[in-house]
Amino acid sequence: MHLTQVMAGAAHGGAETFFATLAGALQQDGVDQSLVIRDHPARVAALRAAGCRVDTAPFGGWLDRVTPILLRQHLRAHRASVAMAWMNRAAAKLPSGPWARVARLGGYYDLKYYRGFDHLIAIIPGIRRHILDGGWPDKRVHLIPNFCAVDEHAAPVPRADHDTPADAPLLLALGRLHPVKGLDVLLTALADLPDAWLWIAGEGPERMALETLAARLGVAGRVRFLGWRSDRTALMRAADLVVFPSRYEPNGTVTVEAWAHGTPLVVADAAGPAETVRAGDDALLVPRDDAPALAAALRRVLDSPDLAAHLVARGAERVAAEFSRAGVLARYRETLDRIARTR
Repeated sequence: MHLTQVMAGAAHGGAETFFATLAGALQQDGVDQSLVIRDHPARVAALRAAGCRVDTAPFGGWLDRVTPILLRQHLRAHRASVAMAWMNRAAAKLPSGPWARVARLGGYYDLKYYRGFDHLIAIIPGIRRHILDGGWPDKRVHLIPNFCAVDEHAAPVPRADHDTPADAPLLLALGRLHPVKGLDVLLTALADLPDAWLWIAGEGPERMALETLAARLGVAGRVRFLGWRSDRTALMRAADLVVFPSRYEPNGTVTVEAWAHGTPLVVADAAGPAETVRAGDDALLVPRDDAPALAAALRRVLDSPDLAAHLVARGAERVAAEFSRAGVLARYRETLDRIARTR
């Protein structure tokens, strides 16, 4: 089997991060694969450094006729048996041919983009139900979750690097600075936690609005905007607690990342996290858009080492049972090999 993975994607984002994680892991695991992506130089360089064969294409709008031609040439040259598209734009550009067309759905996407595809992969049960409800047959819809890459050699980011007291309770939020991520709710909650500090790792269009809100709430001195970061293990190891306040989140890989890094987790009840976590067991779950409830949950964890240890232990069990690197890679290999054999 030769697998070609296809992704347009932005310069930064959760799906883009996991694309690189999975591609590197499959490469290391010996899968014969190649990649076609939009030309983001840093991502291209990182994937090539991981040993991946990478071509680029424009992935433009509906007038872009070049990308399908480049994809067809690539797939033929590599004698691809499976082509896997990530997200709608890549799926719309992926041509049919003697290869099986597979798409990985990380959200509740409009299924019109996947007409004519052979198989779909959902990353949580809710997305799989969405696909089945759209009329897809059970045998062509597969469930494969994400896993988290942990850098075993990474040391915690020194708090002094970001002018943060060594003894202060430190909260960490990761994600794009966008209204759906609920970071304004988190900043409001922080006003009720006068001893806590907050690191926000991410970039996006809401940065100025969030900085303005932090100043208005009087918490700007305890908030650090770190920009987009790739050193997630080092950040997790520096923090006392991971908080994930999204209003809308179809999956939420941050939940698995917190569990894999042994960091307690407080999360809002957006669709993906609400379906994934076991409230009160491996994470504290709070209502979306409820700053007082979020502050109270954060305070509970910060004030109770026993509760924090319980959440960490249960999260580690979930990773071992459902979200391990080895387990997820095995499911990808088994599923894609079977698709290639039965094409």
